[in-house]
Amino acid sequence: MKNPHVHITTEITRALNFGTPVVALESTVITHGLPYPQNLALARDMETQIRKAEAIPATIALLDGKLRIGLSDEDLIQLSETDSPLKVSHRDFATAILKKRNGGTTVAGTMLAAQLAGIKVFATGGIGGVHKESAFDISTDLRALAETPMIVVCAGAKSILDLPATLEYLETMGVPVVGYQTNEFPAFYTRESGLKVSVQLDSAKEVADFARTHWEMGLQSAVLVANPLPETESIPQSEMEPLIAQASAEAMKQGIHGQALTPFLLSRISALSAGKSLKANLALLLNNARLAAQIASEMTEKKKIKAL
Repeated sequence: MKNPHVHITTEITRALNFGTPVVALESTVITHGLPYPQNLALARDMETQIRKAEAIPATIALLDGKLRIGLSDEDLIQLSETDSPLKVSHRDFATAILKKRNGGTTVAGTMLAAQLAGIKVFATGGIGGVHKESAFDISTDLRALAETPMIVVCAGAKSILDLPATLEYLETMGVPVVGYQTNEFPAFYTRESGLKVSVQLDSAKEVADFARTHWEMGLQSAVLVANPLPETESIPQSEMEPLIAQASAEAMKQGIHGQALTPFLLSRISALSAGKSLKANLALLLNNARLAAQIASEMTEKKKIKAL
């Protein structure tokens, strides 16, 4: 039965029906990650990277209380210019819909929407996780990864987080963490963390084959693909750690927590690094979009072969 709260574009519906690769994109990076007009430029650039790889981008967001799976350029402009948009995770969909609000979907929110549409590959920047400031502050992203059969391409978890605790949670919930061409879990702005992934895979085809095998065993978790940002854009861990510590201390002093914490930390780190972290953030987002499109192509190629 058609969901009255969900609108899927004709282009994406046609792509899913005919086996064209589709990549879901989250939208909190547009609403909460960057100021206008940089947020609009990034949204367009990510969609362009996916189209260059012969896949269809499905940016997901709430506009006027309607869950949109696939946005026109006019929609992207409206979203990027929205004052006080909602940050939409699982608990926030009903609020956004009933109040007819605009909002950006988080990793968890985007995964829910993509699953409703039948999209199996999703590109983001970094997943949420367990916060250093409080072990009880755990992102809904982790629960979504444990419960949603989807390939999620990221640059690891945001380095503002407690990375060992985040990986422990994922292990407990049975979520495989794939290192793309690496055996080390990347830490968002930096390629190194000192932490190991559960398996290293070196091609988009290997990732697609791994995901199919995982789900054929009856498992229902996501496959998390940790894709390090390019070496030329990576910031040394030793350089980032003091900035993260300072931003974290400021957040605790100001009593910032919950959904407001991550945007505050990312903004402060960008300021403290004189924009260096922002440059790395943009690079890793585009890098993840490219890889996700390649993986989506491999997933749909297998479907086409089976149909013959």
